Amino acid sequence: MLVPMTLRDKQTELIADLNLIENVQERLSALTSFIPAVTLPETLRTDDLLVPGCVSRVWLHGELRDGRCHFRCAADSPMVAGLVALLCHLYTDSEPAEVVAVEPEIWVGCAFHKALSPTRLNGLASMRTRMRDWAAASSQVPQA
Repeated sequence: MLVPMTLRDKQTELIADLNLIENVQERLSALTSFIPAVTLPETLRTDDLLVPGCVSRVWLHGELRDGRCHFRCAADSPMVAGLVALLCHLYTDSEPAEVVAVEPEIWVGCAFHKALSPTRLNGLASMRTRMRDWAAASSQVPQA
């Protein structure tokens, strides 16, 4: 039986893959490639799925399938759409306990924290909080 990759391993591999692109701005531009796989359809972009604390409008939808989290998202801004799609990609197909426990190291690991404004980083932290809270509530996982 094939053992699924852990979330920590997935994040390490993702950071290494993204860092193959030497320029940080080009690396940020490449995040748009994650959008199609996790796009939340327009019909599901409802007010209850809006992520508070984001300057742009950002929607997040979580679903538990076979005991694993699956996330879809959307954002008004193309740059933000790529960033939140990266988070959805990272945490999708992980167990709720992993989603709760594993923090995103990708912002520092890919030097995005140097290229993004504090406002944008705060919005991403709000997105992360929403994902963690959803995973904890969906499976009764205690928060760390």
